[in-house]
Amino acid sequence: MQANQSSCYWTHGRLSLYNGTPSYRLWKIGTKRLLGIYSGPGSERRDPLDNEHPELPANLAARYDMEPGTWAYADFEVCPLEPERTGFMQAACIESAKNIHIEKPQ
Repeated sequence: MQANQSSCYWTHGRLSLYNGTPSYRLWKIGTKRLLGIYSGPGSERRDPLDNEHPELPANLAARYDMEPGTWAYADFEVCPLEPERTGFMQAACIESAKNIHIEKPQ
């Protein structure tokens, strides 16, 4: 998978940990679209389990404890790793995040 830097964009969404592959998914709020989150193409780490623990921006990783049920709402800069197809989850990486709000399970 390879990101095209010119196709990166900002979206408001909710990052959550799911059961299945990929484990990290980003819901683009206001749509029915889910992005499957992986490490970016420039990642030095090429891990077969990348879908279970992708690299996240430092400011997000420091606050998001990856506990099931924890949601990270933010403005995310995402870069698609493959073309968008109707009815399919699109693979993407998160380049940066701002306005981060964490909700933990009660």
